[in-house]
Amino acid sequence: MKEHYTGTATNRVDGRAKVTGEAKYAAEFEVPDLLYGVVVNSAISKGKITRIDTSAALALPGVHQVFTHENRPGYTWLDSHYQDEDSPPGSPFRPLYNNEIKFSMQPIALVVADTFELARYAALLVHAEYESQPHETDLEANLPKAYKPKKYKSPPPSDPRGDAPGAFAAAEVKLEEAYAHPAHHHNPMEMHASIAIWQESGKLTIYDKIQGVQNSQKYISNAFGVPQEDVQVISPFVGGAFGSGLRPQYQLFLAVLAAKELKRAVKVVLTRQQMFSFGHRPFTIQRLAIGASADGKLESISHNAFAETSRFEDYNEDVVIWPGVLYNCENVEVSHQLVGLDVYTPLDMRAPGGTTGTFALEIAMDEMAYKLNMDPVEFRLKNYTDKDLNKDKPHSSKELKECYRQGAERFGWAKRKMEPRSMKEGHQLIGWGMAHGAWEAQQQEAAAKAVLSPTGKLTVSSATADIGTGTYTVMSQIAAETMGIALEDVTFELGDSTQPKSPLEGGSWTVSSVGSAVKLVCEKLQEQLLKLAQKMENSPFSDAKIEDVSFENGQMFLTQAPATSISLQAILAQDEGQPLEAEASQKPDKKQKNYSSYSHSATFVEVKVDEDLGTVKVTRIVSAVAAGRIINPKTGRSQILGGAVWGIGVALEEHTVLDHTIGRFMTHDLDKYHLPVNADVHETDVIFVEEKDEIVNPLGAKGLGEIGIVSVAPAIANAVFHATGKRIRELPITLDKLM
Repeated sequence: MKEHYTGTATNRVDGRAKVTGEAKYAAEFEVPDLLYGVVVNSAISKGKITRIDTSAALALPGVHQVFTHENRPGYTWLDSHYQDEDSPPGSPFRPLYNNEIKFSMQPIALVVADTFELARYAALLVHAEYESQPHETDLEANLPKAYKPKKYKSPPPSDPRGDAPGAFAAAEVKLEEAYAHPAHHHNPMEMHASIAIWQESGKLTIYDKIQGVQNSQKYISNAFGVPQEDVQVISPFVGGAFGSGLRPQYQLFLAVLAAKELKRAVKVVLTRQQMFSFGHRPFTIQRLAIGASADGKLESISHNAFAETSRFEDYNEDVVIWPGVLYNCENVEVSHQLVGLDVYTPLDMRAPGGTTGTFALEIAMDEMAYKLNMDPVEFRLKNYTDKDLNKDKPHSSKELKECYRQGAERFGWAKRKMEPRSMKEGHQLIGWGMAHGAWEAQQQEAAAKAVLSPTGKLTVSSATADIGTGTYTVMSQIAAETMGIALEDVTFELGDSTQPKSPLEGGSWTVSSVGSAVKLVCEKLQEQLLKLAQKMENSPFSDAKIEDVSFENGQMFLTQAPATSISLQAILAQDEGQPLEAEASQKPDKKQKNYSSYSHSATFVEVKVDEDLGTVKVTRIVSAVAAGRIINPKTGRSQILGGAVWGIGVALEEHTVLDHTIGRFMTHDLDKYHLPVNADVHETDVIFVEEKDEIVNPLGAKGLGEIGIVSVAPAIANAVFHATGKRIRELPITLDKLM
């Protein structure tokens, strides 16, 4: 009987390596003759370095060099050389390019020494003098300077449909409010780190914390003028990233610069404080105007977003696509404007744009439901859409109604009283809230290689990443099931730029993209096995076509005559014991262009708010998710749990505080940047709604990384309103806003 590995809850194949420390992260590889680099950061947020004195640091025995803008090598510094696969439009930051300071904590020097401790001490002795210039870091104060970029990183906001202002003016029920969330920082457990190893041949081997080794490879090749084939980037394990590792960060550039100049191996690891010096979810203000008929039919939606970006790049996200994806409304207008500030360019952070846009839209829809005196679920069902109205395309599959039904039933939503402050337990005000969300299910082109050994062991590889999501495991499951062999006979390898091409690991497209390539390359192996079997004397497979055979339990057999079988090892023996190899590249099917594909979620939340103290506890979450075929329900559930925990953080805790006087993020450690801990996380129930999709990709899987977070924060905010009667439109929901 064939093992059905996909769809089965399976332990991580890399689990033991992670819990025993066998798994190596970027900074943990042992390299002989290693030097250590420590970054020196700027003390101002805008201006120029007028003098930088490195003499005291260089005087210390064991300090090899202090790299600054004054002595950095003369590489080609064209913008195009420093762009990467995740670069937004503009001019990428180039470390040590000149004496100009563009943002607070900009790297201005790298001290390289025999030991980390010596390098860290020497970094304290580097003295810089500045000519400060007036800086601007306040988004609200600079809203009048908002602009529409000439080019968007994400697709530009869709054109208006109908007459939103006119329909709003005529609507019987109206809502017009502003919503805001602060900057957030990724804060993965593993800090960004790189080890660059220079070889006498001029080649470079690099261990890097990155979500796409081939992105780092291209970046280094272009920036340093090294042939791409002479740069190998390795990253087998990533200790969390959440988008922070999509772009190569400055420690990579500095480590390679030092290694090339000193002809040595150099390690550079950023500190936790330095992790706040690049990239973040941007502070965003959103204005929504919604009009509806008295019976609850949406008649007008205007959704306008204003977000920060740097002075040198135009970063934007899909903040305003969600009205057209989630709701049926004929009159819609949206816009996304940017405000250039003296900060580093924002960076994709779990469900970029979705977490932000859905938060505002779903609170606004809850407000409208209350204006109409309609149950929030009933109001959403009233305005349900079967089409993606942004693209005017049907969905490849959409089981959102089942998410509502199953989630509400599991939660007990029917027992909810509509009136705020109507549910109570002692001094605890009880609130029930809900929200729904979506995340685009995309497939990117990806490639994979498969090698089947004479002993029947299968090794499959692709240059993708595993940022903790379970890539090793699900790819092994797909390969084992496709080839009809035991899971323990499969090894999946990743995180090496010499492996077959893979997109960045992000956007919830890894299973869809790399998984489809893994399935295809295994099918190519099957074709080769059949050809070998046909060469055997008196072969019962001589007239068989690939569609006539099946693979199970390490055997190939005629589907219509299962007794006619042969082991894969016996087939390989016909080829003088040589391993069988195949490579395959999988592109999205053209038919996908006729459809819109999204994962969907409906999240139901219970909160308890102390009526005297204003403290908020999220006591129950039910998250119902429709995401196509779930390859591994165990690791998939973990993805949704992680999104729920992060949603608690977004709603109640996360807030990177910017001191506009000095233009610096002040919450730059895990002591003051608050995240949910065990005591904050209570009962969380995950429902995977059955959903079949034959369009989205050959596996029918839609991805789970992002969909788990998008609807959690607004559901919590709506539950807080139900508990207290106070509508909080600016995150996080803290005591001062409730009291």
